[in-house]
Amino acid sequence: MSAPERIPAQPGMTPDQQEETGKILAHGRLTVLGRIPGASNTVLYATAELGGRTVPCVCKPVAGERPLWDFPEGNLARREVAAYEVCRALGWDLVPPTVLREGPGGETMCQLWVGPDPLAGDPEPAGEGEGEGDAGAAPGELLALTEGPEAGPGWRAIGQVETADGTPALLVHADDPRLRRLAVLDAVINNGDRKGGHLLPQPDGRLLGIDHGVTFHTEDKLRTLLWGWAGEPLPDGVPQALRTLADALADPAGAPAARIAELISPAEYTALRERVADLLRAGRHPRPGGEWPAIPWPLI
Repeated sequence: MSAPERIPAQPGMTPDQQEETGKILAHGRLTVLGRIPGASNTVLYATAELGGRTVPCVCKPVAGERPLWDFPEGNLARREVAAYEVCRALGWDLVPPTVLREGPGGETMCQLWVGPDPLAGDPEPAGEGEGEGDAGAAPGELLALTEGPEAGPGWRAIGQVETADGTPALLVHADDPRLRRLAVLDAVINNGDRKGGHLLPQPDGRLLGIDHGVTFHTEDKLRTLLWGWAGEPLPDGVPQALRTLADALADPAGAPAARIAELISPAEYTALRERVADLLRAGRHPRPGGEWPAIPWPLI
């Protein structure tokens, strides 16, 4: 059975559910339960409680961010929230509800946790994390290595790699409509770090993407594992979503534009609009730019 045939329909989170969850995350009482080990930045597992409802969440305090040479210091949390807001403006449910609030250590990104309890010793957690310290092995139905020179049915080639013992292999990802929308989202937000561990299949058939701190740069920083559709026409429904986003960004009085503009710089906001316009003009998935490593490392 090919990869797309194994994918069940995904119901997604309704706008009302997103709003309600966002309120709990933004205004609920936070209780920190522990720190996620192995992350490059400070990542806390917590709960947020409001009006008798409690949701698990991940908090990434600005004070715990490690400076990056090519990004302004102290605003990775805001970029994560901006990525969620852009995804919402596209009409897609690909990023867990994410807010900016006061929390442990001051300003923090707070995002709905979408996996099992990371402190319970689960050997294969599928929850929220940060960079190479999060979800462990890549989901088997989404990424694979093959010894053949070409991707098989239901798969898309990413590129040639070497295994731990030096054996050459072809890295492939599933030809999956959920991944394809994530590839478009990454192009829109200029994601510089789409690793395999940032792809979280859900029990209800949804696929969520996490760790969007390295985004919205004014220069081309797109670095991802999802190059399988490079140069191909955008699928049905995507141009319409991009036009909806373009219209929202063009209306400074509208709620989506106002929220996003508060989270990134004016130059980054202009670059965001230009990327959306470029995608609509081309009508195709972008190709690697050539001036920046196209594939992140480590892969997971």
